[in-house]
Amino acid sequence: MTIRLREGLPYPCGAAWDGSGTNFALFSAHATRVELCLFDAPHGRETERITLPEYTNQIFHGRLEEVGPGTFYGYRVHGPYEPEAGHRFNPNKLLLDPYAVAHAGRIQWHPACFGYQVETGDDLSFDTRDSAPFMPKCVVVDPNFDWKGETVRHHVPWDRTVIYETHVRGFTRLRLDVPEHLRGTYAGLASQPVIDYIRSLGVTSIELLPVHTFIDDQLLLERNLSNYWGYNSIGFFAPDPRYAADHLNTLREFKEMVARYHEAGLEIILDVVYNHTAEGNEKGPTLSFKGIDNASYYRLMPEQPRHYINDTGTGNTVNLSHARVIQMVADSLRYWAQEMHVDGFRFDLGTILAREPNGFDNQSGFLKAATQDPVLGKLKLIAEPWDCGPGGYQVGGFPPGWAEWNDQFRDTARAYWIGHAPAGALAPRLCASADIFNHLGRPPWSSVNFVTAHDGFTLADWVSYNGKHNEANGEGNRDGTDDNRSWNCGAEGPTADAAILRLRARQTRNMLATLLLSQGTPMLLAGDEFGRTQLGNNNAYCQDNAMSWVHWETAERAAPLRQFVSSLTDLRARFPILRRRRFLTGHYDEEFGIKDVTWLKPDGDEMQQEDWTAETRCFGMLVDGRSQARGLHERGTDATLLVVFNAHHEVVAFNLPRSNGATLWRLLIDTELERTEPRELAVGETYSVGDRSLLVFELVATVA
Repeated sequence: MTIRLREGLPYPCGAAWDGSGTNFALFSAHATRVELCLFDAPHGRETERITLPEYTNQIFHGRLEEVGPGTFYGYRVHGPYEPEAGHRFNPNKLLLDPYAVAHAGRIQWHPACFGYQVETGDDLSFDTRDSAPFMPKCVVVDPNFDWKGETVRHHVPWDRTVIYETHVRGFTRLRLDVPEHLRGTYAGLASQPVIDYIRSLGVTSIELLPVHTFIDDQLLLERNLSNYWGYNSIGFFAPDPRYAADHLNTLREFKEMVARYHEAGLEIILDVVYNHTAEGNEKGPTLSFKGIDNASYYRLMPEQPRHYINDTGTGNTVNLSHARVIQMVADSLRYWAQEMHVDGFRFDLGTILAREPNGFDNQSGFLKAATQDPVLGKLKLIAEPWDCGPGGYQVGGFPPGWAEWNDQFRDTARAYWIGHAPAGALAPRLCASADIFNHLGRPPWSSVNFVTAHDGFTLADWVSYNGKHNEANGEGNRDGTDDNRSWNCGAEGPTADAAILRLRARQTRNMLATLLLSQGTPMLLAGDEFGRTQLGNNNAYCQDNAMSWVHWETAERAAPLRQFVSSLTDLRARFPILRRRRFLTGHYDEEFGIKDVTWLKPDGDEMQQEDWTAETRCFGMLVDGRSQARGLHERGTDATLLVVFNAHHEVVAFNLPRSNGATLWRLLIDTELERTEPRELAVGETYSVGDRSLLVFELVATVA
């Protein structure tokens, strides 16, 4: 085939097909020449090697006429190989396009994948072997997809949002009502039984662990393990084809999945990893960014640019201080929002996004760019507000418009229910952690509350294990945190003891109720609604097997717990008082003669400062629906609820309080019971609150 070459345009970056040809554009500030390589198959023969003819504003570009979708390609980039100056160009290494929207094939680990002679261990050496036979390839695609069949997207307001974190592969790998060839794929996740199940839980937004194309570490593969979670990105624009039932149509399959979720009124949020890449440190492979422009894409040690700043704990840190790198990340986010129609992003190690050379800055270049962007500013943006660098813990430090994972909610809720934290520690967490987030006009939804996530114990394991059991990871049980704040209720791991099982079930309900009835944005870990276990492994990042996959036969056996979760999300939806747009303060409103929240002792009287002692384990939270709900100083019209928390190991007599003329309270939830039948109790009546249990009452009648 004769290929006609033209200068093309420096934008957009990547491979852009327009119906008659493809424009290729690649940024590099320090390269001297870029060669575009075409292949006849993902691991096939290199058929063409073409030097991009033009260089504009540090972007190499060229246009190939009559080259279109289905073309496999990669780059070879020429420039200085001077590791001690931060440059690692090696044209013997085939490189993935940072802007590629589709990949084909997988890496086959070989010494040729490294820019230096890896056998020597000396990263100053230069390797001349061709890596192309062992590298996946980028693919030119036709981006067109008919979205007309998708119903109008309904943005879920933050105050109504309930997030459900799950994994594309693990969620359906063992689901029998999904066709076998679709299990573990985008198409499987989009199957009607799965969507119906998710809707039945009352959640609104699905947060998927990383789907960007990622690499399985060589060391994991050598131990017959893999990078199951996917936090090892190498392509920020491409959905990983390993999750596609039809690898050649991965892009279309992902879009179809999003369309089906939107049709069901559900949002899709992606967990994204822009803080590091799969190339590791100076001893890592040369796969893309390192060989394109190492000194621009990565943060290097200022005095020793041979070495990488490692604020991520993975070997390298993406340089979000560089304008072109900011542009790449912003372009990636806009691509997923505009072309793939996703509704938001959770940023892994999000502090990196705000890290400048002088440390964390909530007015960093990237955060400014994202906040003002007319596309990104409308999405749900969620930060994991910590990294491994100095000053990396920044919960509450992100700017207005951002939500953040609140690990203080998790740690305090866990500690309270095992008797290691008093009521005074839990109270602010129940109110969306106003002590952390109530500034700069940030609303309560800024606190994303969670008690479990992919990283750590599942809820079933939190009530079943005192310590981690990560032996299957092959690291001598040294990996994973030891700070689990868990309690096995009397036996380590599985047990047939009926009393222990009842206590575990009650503690599970306590945690779920605490999560879903607190102010802020709740996030539920998939499988916690029916007791999914990882057998005590709190770091199952490498376990792409039955340890991590969702076991649906367990879901069938645990139907009551699943129904309990649905009842909690229903309460949250029915009672706006549980998801206020303003922080609860406890301040007395002189005009209305009420407080938005009142903290109660078991005798029904209001708690005073001296009552918040370390021994306080049982207390009530009275949230008055008549308090001001929005900006205008108007009396609220919401229901009034009383939530009682008892972390004591003994029954506590709780006197149902008088509240502005209340006559009756209706019991809605009692976690001592597997299923609560609503019943009414008179004001002043004493209710026996079971040991380690949570109760919810609704005010039935008041005097006008």
